[in-house]
Amino acid sequence: MITLYHGSNVSIEQIDLSLSRKGKDFGCGFYLNANRQQAMDMAIRTTQRMRSGTPTVTAYLFDESILNQSGLNIKIFDDYSVEWAEFVLMNRKNTSDTPAHPYDIVIGPIANDTVGVQIRRFIMGYISMERLIEELKYRGNHSVQYFFGTPKAINLLHRTEE
Repeated sequence: MITLYHGSNVSIEQIDLSLSRKGKDFGCGFYLNANRQQAMDMAIRTTQRMRSGTPTVTAYLFDESILNQSGLNIKIFDDYSVEWAEFVLMNRKNTSDTPAHPYDIVIGPIANDTVGVQIRRFIMGYISMERLIEELKYRGNHSVQYFFGTPKAINLLHRTEE
């Protein structure tokens, strides 16, 4: 079991995928992180952006052995790569209600907070794919994000108190 954290401006009593925002790194879904401090940093940013609530970190237990079982469509990016950058680009551009990919769970590196600016620079031809990947690397401690995008995936998370 691994403990994963979600940072928000409110405590999450029940995960509701309909509240997820479009245009995120891995699409519209519920994002978690194994680094509690990074989740708190996200909670602070979310509270500032929303101008309401209190920075709150909610903890969940997740059985990683499930990743080796069939029945779930899972994508894992081991590190920053062209494939990862193209996946982030595809999801960031998707503003529709239809997911851009078929995965229940996606695990991979977090993109830098300036992702929107960097993607525009790439699309306009100002930077290469290799430069885009460098610019999208998260500044600070390298951390992995966990995306849960379907009810089947959400059911694998078990809220816990720390």
